[in-house]
Amino acid sequence: MKNKNGSFLLSLGLLLIVAALFLSGYNLWEERQAAASAAVVLEQMELPQPPASEEAEDADEGLLPDYLLNPNMEMPVQSIDGADYIGVLEIPSLGLALPIRSEWSYPALKTAPCRYKGSAYLDDLILAGHNYESHFAKLKQLSPGEELFFRDMDGNLFSYQVLGLEILQPEDVEAMESGDWDLSLFTCTIGGSSR
Repeated sequence: MKNKNGSFLLSLGLLLIVAALFLSGYNLWEERQAAASAAVVLEQMELPQPPASEEAEDADEGLLPDYLLNPNMEMPVQSIDGADYIGVLEIPSLGLALPIRSEWSYPALKTAPCRYKGSAYLDDLILAGHNYESHFAKLKQLSPGEELFFRDMDGNLFSYQVLGLEILQPEDVEAMESGDWDLSLFTCTIGGSSR
């Protein structure tokens, strides 16, 4: 009887190890797919380039961007492979440049970070990203004072500075949305125990 129980437990243990290895391999594959998808989208994006010379800058001087005249306007989107994008987030200290999808969903997060809520024009933009190494996993390495940039699809550049990092409970959406931040980035921790 002891021998049968021992064999059963050993078999069950081996099965669980194989399942864990399979799950880890799948997660790594999914992360590589997300990095590749984001890179392809960045290559296909058509963002207006900044002025090449001081003359061009002088010619644009005095013109106000549309979003300053109408901050409640919708952020422009560009469709790439059937998905809408609102711009690019750059975090130079982490070596990240990521396309940002217009609307968030769990399937959309598998390709790129998404706008969870808000607008860069109203200074209340909230972006969600998976805890992939190529997406938001390195956010915990940011330090106060580091710069981040967001460029919308019209080429308008928004500069931000890290003020701090917070750890929230996964269900504490109200705390995430109630901050008086111009830009909030969030991801889950490994295992999803907090945000």
